[in-house]
Amino acid sequence: MTTDSRNPASIDPLPEKSRRGGWSVMIPTYRPQADYLRQTLESVLSQAPGPEQMQIEVVDDASPDVDVAALVRTIAGERVAFSATPKNLGLAGCWNTCIERARGEWVHILHQDDYVLPGFYSRLSAAAANHPEVGLLGSRCFFVDAQGISSGLTARVMELEAGGKSVESFFYAAPLQCPGVVVRRRVYEQVGGFRQDLIFTLDNEMWVRVISSAGGLVLPEILACYRVSGSNETSRLHRTAASLRDLDRMYQIFAGRYPAFDPEKARSQQSANGLQFARRYEALNDHEAARANWDYWRQITPFKLRLRHYLGRLVRKII
Repeated sequence: MTTDSRNPASIDPLPEKSRRGGWSVMIPTYRPQADYLRQTLESVLSQAPGPEQMQIEVVDDASPDVDVAALVRTIAGERVAFSATPKNLGLAGCWNTCIERARGEWVHILHQDDYVLPGFYSRLSAAAANHPEVGLLGSRCFFVDAQGISSGLTARVMELEAGGKSVESFFYAAPLQCPGVVVRRRVYEQVGGFRQDLIFTLDNEMWVRVISSAGGLVLPEILACYRVSGSNETSRLHRTAASLRDLDRMYQIFAGRYPAFDPEKARSQQSANGLQFARRYEALNDHEAARANWDYWRQITPFKLRLRHYLGRLVRKII
């Protein structure tokens, strides 16, 4: 894997003798919670074929204070392989390491607190057999909280339910979440790995790159669960408005790459997002997070719209 200043990082092709059929389920970890990791691994093991058809490996990103290897052995014995990066590489670096270590035809990057539902691999295997032309397969996901209670689900991507290369649904939203996505390893070799300059949006940028290049198929079934909790990285990025600034970086990439992308539409949506987050954190009395998101909203929103908002707040207070 090339880790110089180029984005995206290149993914070295596998020698033909090292390639396998089937699956590589790669689980990146960093200071994992034991209960979550157990659920993640057990959700895979409960439907896993033998090692010759499914590689399962935990790739730890140099976690301090946690013996992740021992934890994996306790949960899964020898069935799940373990490796660790020599130093902390961050999200993109660890995910790209997962791709490099994958030996199967289809690579599934399954995060340490997400999990798959029964039938995930059999249903996607059938879809792969019926659509050998596509480079990405996906399913819908439940959003679940710390206790595993569903709070919603990802939208359908109807234009890809029969396969295709349409990516407009991904420009201003993220209809796919990582636990519901698998990609052919050969496609990663062709389009490159996850971008090092993105944090919150690196997965959505990747899915757009893969689908526009190699095609994708997204099933309407709900076959995986994406964990949302106040302690995860996504929550921290929302609190500091770093997620919105990362969206700005992705939009700059899209604007230079896809003629159908509309920068003005993206800017308007970003203004609405900043306002939504600021109001949410105000309601929660999280003043630090509210201030960060108000600052972002003021920076991106035109003066006339800011003035209209302030006058509206003033009127509501008077009434």
